[in-house]
Amino acid sequence: MLVLALITLVLHGALTGLFYSFSMSVMPGLNAIDPAQAEAAMRSINRKILNGWLFIAFIGSPPAALVAGFLADGMAATWFFAAAGVNFAGSFLVTVAINVPMNNALDAGTMSFKAYSPRWTAFNTLRTVACAASLVLVGLGLTAL
Repeated sequence: MLVLALITLVLHGALTGLFYSFSMSVMPGLNAIDPAQAEAAMRSINRKILNGWLFIAFIGSPPAALVAGFLADGMAATWFFAAAGVNFAGSFLVTVAINVPMNNALDAGTMSFKAYSPRWTAFNTLRTVACAASLVLVGLGLTAL
């Protein structure tokens, strides 16, 4: 159980860090260059980020917390279940419903980088906050084991 809880913590931490780095450095950096260059760079990033390492953290975080919740008892289970729910709603659903469609629009050329960047960054920051909250909840689950 402890190993699963630690893996869950690492997955949530990796996802939090990924989203945080985009909102705090990648997007401001892209906003500081010519919009055409920023758009080309973001298209490349959006293509290259789709890899196994992303999918392990992105798809693995909520189920890992959910399984940890089923295996734990008492308050630890509650914290893990809460982490799974917060991560699923604030990361997975926001990504699928908002960020990915915007990435697709940017890639298709139907959305300019100037229109894309502020909205995408706002929702990415929401994902960051949700992932940070779920990371805290996993930590609370660990302390309650």
